[in-house]
Amino acid sequence: MTEKNITAKIRVYAYNELNEEQKILVDRAKEATKGSYTPYSHFNVGAAIRLENGIIVTGANQENASFPAGTCAERSACFYAGAQYPGVAFSAIAITAFHEGDFVESPCAPCGVCRQSLLEYEAQSGKPVEVLLAGRDTVYVLDSLRSLLPLAFTEF
Repeated sequence: MTEKNITAKIRVYAYNELNEEQKILVDRAKEATKGSYTPYSHFNVGAAIRLENGIIVTGANQENASFPAGTCAERSACFYAGAQYPGVAFSAIAITAFHEGDFVESPCAPCGVCRQSLLEYEAQSGKPVEVLLAGRDTVYVLDSLRSLLPLAFTEF
């Protein structure tokens, strides 16, 4: 038998410790939560992706009575970016959530489907995508989407 350990380096910052580019991306993710349609969960998620060309695209979760016909914020942003800017690599993504009148205290991570979807774009470009998971006062920063899904379903 062989045993392997899987680890991910997560740097924990206060919002005011982020650099200006990171703050802008987190702010755009927070702003994107306003575009959520969440009549069932009331859990509004926003995502903002900075493309390599500097453009920022956003997405918000969209629920549907015919669950699981909705989509998550992360996939709405990455699929929009892929469709509107084909071949342009992602450089960073920020994700945050708003619930019960405020942003969530602890950073929340994407679901498994979103992790897999986002990782596909990182793999296509061959470049790591910085991940910012923003809570009310704390931001987790990871160097790569691969950190969120170390045993990804992949052929690349």
